[in-house]
Amino acid sequence: MNIHRNAATRAASGIGLALALTLVGCATPPPAPTEQLAVTTAAVAHAAAAGAQDLAPAELEMARDKLRRAHLAVAAREPGQALRLAQQAQSDAQLAEAKAEAIKARKAADEVQAASRALREEMGRKVP
Repeated sequence: MNIHRNAATRAASGIGLALALTLVGCATPPPAPTEQLAVTTAAVAHAAAAGAQDLAPAELEMARDKLRRAHLAVAAREPGQALRLAQQAQSDAQLAEAKAEAIKARKAADEVQAASRALREEMGRKVP
C-alpha cells in the first residue's frame, strides 16, 4: 500500500512540476520587437523623404508619436504593447507616404492638364 501511495505522490509531484514549468514558460514575456521597430523607423523615414512632412503632416506625426511610444513600451518591458504600437506606427507612416505621393501625383496631373490646355489654346490661335 505504501508503494502505491509513494508512486501516486511522485506522479502528482511530476504533474505539478510540469504544470508549474508550463505556467512559467507562458509568463515569460515575448522578446522586444526590435525587427518591427527597425522596419517602422525606416517607414517613417521613407514617408518623410516622400514629402509627408509638408503634404501629410498629421499622419506623419501620428506615426512618429506611436513610434516614440513603442520605444517607451520596450523600455518599460512591455513588448506586446511595443509591437502593437510599432505596427500601428508603420501603418500610419505608410498612409502618410501614400497621401503625400497622391498629392504630388494630383499636382503633376493638374500641371499636365494646364500645359495641355495652354497648348490647345496656342494651336487654336495659329489656325487661320
